[in-house]
Amino acid sequence: MTALRGDRVDVITRARLTGADRLDPFGDALVDLHLRDGRIADIAPAGALPRRGRVVDADGAWVIPGLWDHHVHTVQWALVAQRTALGDAATASEAAGRMGAAPVLGDGRRIGTGFRDALWPDAPTRALLDETTGDVPTYLINADVHSVWLNSAAFRREGFAATDDGKLREEPAFEISRRLNAADPLVADGLVRDALQAAAARGITGIVDLDMAWNAEAWARRLEAGFDTTRVSFGIYPALLERAIAEGLQTGDALDPDGLVRVGSLKVITDGSLGTRTAACSHAYPGDPHNHGLLTVPPHELRELMTRATGAGLSCAVHAIGDVANSHALDAFAATGATGTIEHAQLVAHVDIPRFARLGVGASVQPEHAVDDRDLTDSVWADQTAVPYPLRALADAGATLLFGSDAPVAPLDPWAAMAAAVHRTRDGRPAWRPEQGVDAATALAASTAGGSASGSALSPGDTADLAIVDVDPLTADESSLRGAGVLATLLESRLTHVY
Repeated sequence: MTALRGDRVDVITRARLTGADRLDPFGDALVDLHLRDGRIADIAPAGALPRRGRVVDADGAWVIPGLWDHHVHTVQWALVAQRTALGDAATASEAAGRMGAAPVLGDGRRIGTGFRDALWPDAPTRALLDETTGDVPTYLINADVHSVWLNSAAFRREGFAATDDGKLREEPAFEISRRLNAADPLVADGLVRDALQAAAARGITGIVDLDMAWNAEAWARRLEAGFDTTRVSFGIYPALLERAIAEGLQTGDALDPDGLVRVGSLKVITDGSLGTRTAACSHAYPGDPHNHGLLTVPPHELRELMTRATGAGLSCAVHAIGDVANSHALDAFAATGATGTIEHAQLVAHVDIPRFARLGVGASVQPEHAVDDRDLTDSVWADQTAVPYPLRALADAGATLLFGSDAPVAPLDPWAAMAAAVHRTRDGRPAWRPEQGVDAATALAASTAGGSASGSALSPGDTADLAIVDVDPLTADESSLRGAGVLATLLESRLTHVY
C-alpha cells in the first residue's frame, strides 16, 4: 500500500466483505468501498465506479468494522513497558529472584507485573522478597491487579503497616497501583500514545478506558497534544462521581469537536477477583470454609450509587466476578433502571443468565481470561455450582456481549479474544468447556463498538472506522485468528495504521 498513516482514503479497492448478517449481493466477489466525509458512501463491484482520490488496494483482503476493546486500564497497561514481566514465574521464589535482578526505575522503585500465585507450590512472604530485593522498594502486581506483593522497604515508603505475607488486597492494593501509575504525565502520555498506536496495528479503532483516575483531565491533555489514533470512552469512579456531576458530565458527551473522546460510565467495583480468591461466591473457596470472597460495595450502597449516576445522565459499568456479586449487580440494575454493563461476569448463576437480556445489561467480558484461568477455575472454583465464563449461555439468552482484554491483565489483542471465545484454547491444549464457545460471527460483532447485538456487516452510510485484514474472521482457525495480519486501520477514513 502506498498511502501513509494520517492520509484520508477515498476508495478501498479489490476488497472482500464478511459478516453473518450481510444483505449485500456480492458474496465472495471483490468490491470497491467508496468513502466520503468519513463514511462509506457506496459499495460496488470492483472497478464498476470511477476510483477518484486516494486509493488503497486491499488486494483481495477482507474489510471489517474497526475493532474495540471494551475494558482497558490504559495508563497501567502502557506502563507495563517499563515493568518486569512475571507472568511465567512458576514459584514465589522464582518471582522474588527475578525482582532482585530487576532494573530500578527512575523513581527508585522496582516494579513487577502479571504474577499468578494461586497455583504456586510455595507461598509469597515478605521475608522471601526482602531476601532478594534488600532495601530497594519493590512491588509485584498480581495479574488480576487485586493484590500487590511488597517488600519491607515498599511498605515503609508507602506508609502501610507491613503484613507477614507481604500482600495487600483489594482497595489497599488499588491505592498502591494508583500511586505507581501516577507517572510524569509527559512520560505516561507518550507511553499511552505508543501503546494505542500498537493497538491500531491490531485493527483497534476504539477502547473503553477504565483507569482509576480523573480521566477527563488526562484525555483533554492528550487531545490538546494532538492525540487522534483511537476513539475513547472513559470511566468515572465513585470517589469522583460528585465532581463529574458538578462539571455536568454525562455519558456520551464529547471532550473534543470531532467526538473522538467521550464520557463513559460510572465504574463500580463490587467484589474481588478469582486469582486473589476474593470474588464473592455462593460457595466457599477450597480449604477455607469461611472464605466466600468479598462484597466490596454493599448492595444498598451500590443501588444508591447507581441511582445517583442514572439521575445525572451516566450509565453504569459494574465489576462483578463471582456469582453473588453478579446477582446483586443485576438486582441493582433492576431496582434503579440504570443502563450499562456488568464487567467480567466470570461466574454467573444459571437463573441470572437470562436476566442480562431482560434488563438490557451488556456483558462486558474478556474471553482470554477463560484460557488464562482454566486451571485456576477448575481448582479454586471446583465446588461452585454457577456457570464459569458463560459466553455461549449469555449469547443464547440474548445478552449483548462486548469483548475486551482488561489490559494489562491480558494483552490488548482483539484477535486473541476472538480466538479464545470461539475455540476456548491456546497453545495446542484441548478446548476448555467448549460448550461455552461462541460462533465466529458473534465473536467478531462482540469485538466492535456496538457489541454482538449490532452485527458486523458493512453498508453504505456506516462510519468508515474499518480494518483491512488478511483472514476472514468467520472462517479462520484458532492459530490464524491469533496471527491475523492487519494491513490497514482507518478512523473515519483516515489511516491510523498502514502495513
